[in-house]
Amino acid sequence: MLAKINSFGLRGIDGYAVSVEIDINNGLPGMEIVGLPDAATKESKERVRSALKNSGFRLSPKRITVNLAPADTRKEGSSFDLPIALGILHATEQLPAAGTADTIFVGELSLNGGLGRVNGILPVIIAAAERGFKRAVIPEGNAEEASFVSGIAVYALPDLRSVAEFVSGKGEFRPIATKDPI
Repeated sequence: MLAKINSFGLRGIDGYAVSVEIDINNGLPGMEIVGLPDAATKESKERVRSALKNSGFRLSPKRITVNLAPADTRKEGSSFDLPIALGILHATEQLPAAGTADTIFVGELSLNGGLGRVNGILPVIIAAAERGFKRAVIPEGNAEEASFVSGIAVYALPDLRSVAEFVSGKGEFRPIATKDPI
């Protein structure tokens, strides 16, 4: 099964769109991340596996390929953990595919499924709003910084389980309040 999740990365101080594509097939179990990932991005596979398991999701023994597009741009950091995990949940039909098309997902996962703060969230949210995305899901620790951006509904959530509920339409989630720019 194939899944696609929207995310953003940083190039200098500018945010740029990254399409996180997940393909799950039969074959030797494992996960491969392609699309010029740096060491921290490659390590996502271990964080994502543990976060999924410790958040109560199943991870079947299949061959998982993660493509971070555009493939010719270096991807840096751990901010792709959350979209990779969501892509796996979509591809394994543990979450519905609906509800993510106009939303970007950015966040580092801890081994217990918690969402950790990432660097550079302000230019990422600004770029996402400029590209027409309607919603962004980010870690709680980035809420203050993201509150200075208008034109996009930003949801600051604590963990993978909450993000799964958000995507599934379960529970009530409110976007963070927007502050006046400084």
